[in-house]
Amino acid sequence: MRIGDITTPFGRRPAKLALIKRQIDVNDAPKDRAVDKWKVFRDVCEARSLLGLNDRPLAVLNALLSFYPDADLMEGQGLVVFPSNAQLSVRAHGISGATLRRALATLVDAGLIFRRDSPNGKRYARRDQDGDVETAFGFSLLPLLTRANELALLAQQVAAEARSLRISRERLTLLRRDLRKLISAGLEEAAHGDWAGFEDRYIGILSRLPRSARQSDVDAAVEALARLTDDVSNALEKHLKTSIMIGNDRHDERHIQNSNTESITEFEPASDRKQWDKSAPGQKSTSVGLKAFPLGLVLRACPQLADYGPGGAIANWRDLMSAAVVVRSMLGVSPSAYQDACEAMGPENAAIAIACILERSGHINSAGGYLRSLTAKTRQGEFSLGPALMALLKANGQPSSMRAG
Repeated sequence: MRIGDITTPFGRRPAKLALIKRQIDVNDAPKDRAVDKWKVFRDVCEARSLLGLNDRPLAVLNALLSFYPDADLMEGQGLVVFPSNAQLSVRAHGISGATLRRALATLVDAGLIFRRDSPNGKRYARRDQDGDVETAFGFSLLPLLTRANELALLAQQVAAEARSLRISRERLTLLRRDLRKLISAGLEEAAHGDWAGFEDRYIGILSRLPRSARQSDVDAAVEALARLTDDVSNALEKHLKTSIMIGNDRHDERHIQNSNTESITEFEPASDRKQWDKSAPGQKSTSVGLKAFPLGLVLRACPQLADYGPGGAIANWRDLMSAAVVVRSMLGVSPSAYQDACEAMGPENAAIAIACILERSGHINSAGGYLRSLTAKTRQGEFSLGPALMALLKANGQPSSMRAG
């Protein structure tokens, strides 16, 4: 190529070797074709992250292209536009002069335009006798013509990366949803397993995920959540197999004892009959996990819990325990505190305790600490839900009868 094909900037701006190299590459590239200027612009917009551009340089590039009269960029038709800064500012949505200068410099550094500065630095065109542009000084759009294929490939690369990231995010969302429900199911059913540990791992994985996560960040989180899902699923599967081995006879017997939610035979104050078996000193007691109170009685004593049930109602014990898990999270009770309560009281009675705490939430500073205190007293045989429910029935204006109705 001829040395005259390289131009240097006017004034104090230096002629850097990188700028000279970009001009040589562009001038040596084939230019015997035409490209739609707005298609090239869309490719630049798609590839802006790879080109180091934000919205301001893109707005200025859009304005520059609007000064080019033809729809296609073609060699030999004069690819230099020469608007003044005032005209550019108007078409670039009124950006300031300083912002305009920075945006133009960014476009030059990105190799999307070249400066064709006049001897005095002004932008203008010299026309021949027929009125056609003979020589123009301003900004050359030649790089957009010669780099059109490259820019299209960059745009395709960004689109492929965005699609891959979108798929990974979908996978992450599904894993988060499944894990949240599986862990909640384990807690509700008081299944054997380190549910507090699972919850800690779940929170830890998500806490390490940046707000603006890259592909590598999302992939790492997906891999970690997938491993956690395997561990949680194995724990639930082991619990289910163990439950089956207990035998149908015992299951049927317990179902008959607890199917009548209006029964009062199991509701006695702790002073008359201990609800929990006390273990040896220094050891945790094991709850028998029975539904100790009629469901109707619990709902009359704790009416607020129904608002958190499926469809705003509670029809059975499963609904009650599901609502308790929602309330547990709302009150700020940690999963480990609720798991301890389930182990000590049984899942149904732990849900009743949460319902009682909800009724008294305005008088309790720390719901989690209060539940841990009740759990500790339960293990020592010093706490009964009976008096608590009776007090709530009285406070709600309900008859303090053991019989639900």
